[in-house]
Amino acid sequence: MTPATPRMAALLPAVVAAAFAAMAAPAHAGDLADCTYNGIDLWGEVEVVDSFPDITVRVVESFPDLNVEPVDSFPEACGQWEFVESFPDFTIQFVDSFPDIEIEFVGSYPGLP
Repeated sequence: MTPATPRMAALLPAVVAAAFAAMAAPAHAGDLADCTYNGIDLWGEVEVVDSFPDITVRVVESFPDLNVEPVDSFPEACGQWEFVESFPDFTIQFVDSFPDIEIEFVGSYPGLP
């Protein structure tokens, strides 16, 4: 085994800190900050599918990742979803466990809680 150089030794604390930060944060924490999930805007036309969704979703009644307001047209703000049957902006599948995000349906004030 090769001894660590001074430069490698200086980088070690930063590498260890980054590794612990990645383990502590939820997988989607950084994505939701700008109302996206894996590059998918969390507003727009949404189709519910039974398999191969873009995002898996669990509906909760408290502490959601996103408040969702179903709308009939012009879903232009974070959390506004218009449910469609064709040509969606993204697809979701409702699941009971291990969702990508948890949502709560609201009548007003959609978006990040």
